[in-house]
Amino acid sequence: MTSKYISGLVTAAHGRHYFVELPDGQTIKCFPRGKKAGIAVGDQVDVLMQGKDEGSIEGVQERRNLLYRSDDFRTKQFAANIDQLLIVVAPEPAYSEDLLGRALVAAWSVDIKPVIILNKADLGTHLERARKKLAPIAALGVPILEMVALEPEQTRQTLDPWLANKRTLLLGQSGMGKSTLLNALVPDAGALTQEYSVALGAGRHTTTSTRLYHLPNSGDLIDSPGFQAFGLSHMTQEDIAHGFPDFREAVESCRFYNCTHRHEPGCGVLAAIEAGTIHPERHALYQRLLAEHENKSRY
Repeated sequence: MTSKYISGLVTAAHGRHYFVELPDGQTIKCFPRGKKAGIAVGDQVDVLMQGKDEGSIEGVQERRNLLYRSDDFRTKQFAANIDQLLIVVAPEPAYSEDLLGRALVAAWSVDIKPVIILNKADLGTHLERARKKLAPIAALGVPILEMVALEPEQTRQTLDPWLANKRTLLLGQSGMGKSTLLNALVPDAGALTQEYSVALGAGRHTTTSTRLYHLPNSGDLIDSPGFQAFGLSHMTQEDIAHGFPDFREAVESCRFYNCTHRHEPGCGVLAAIEAGTIHPERHALYQRLLAEHENKSRY
């Protein structure tokens, strides 16, 4: 018997309204059934048609992963079922090393590969300073791609091999040039955004929503609004530790199985810091996240 549900891909989210792409290429406006929440762009969902171009989301299919941030009051989902995270930084205005570190931890904790774009590489005055700040991350094997997003053709040539046949989430603090980069990679992004705005009757407010674009060659790019905070209050102590792949080899040398890697005798991580194989700034971030986790647990 044929199922009454159609499997669709969530391509945009705005409040409790979603756009879902069906197997035939049609995109329809959907709403979740009942109080169903937690639907993210990139999700495969079960849709029940409610007319020619609308439907209800009856269920969310199993995910490979979900990247999101959270604090004590709210959760912000970025996207589901993604292959890699593309984080945009720039020499000027100065990006937050703490926010970048948190985004990397969030990605690594769910086994998503990060790639960093150092945009505005023509700003020679501050470029070397940015390179030095990124050196500890580059040492972990994270690719750092320098480019000028205002040069669309060069941007596409550089990024196409990285984006081909992958679903990529694009993230960046406000002011890093993320929108310029998106417009270089998806020339009709503005037109697609306007289509969603008209369909929702929401005017410009959909500029704060998350959207998935099919790239001209191959692959998908998910754009999410710029952020100025990256809380990780949803992560357990084990999640946090998993978000530091540079600790994994050293952890094997810890004397105690429940070592917190902060003060215990015989800690392999502390020994690696002393030996210079783990950067002190990485350990400082780890300690901040662990302290936040412990403070949350007290309440």
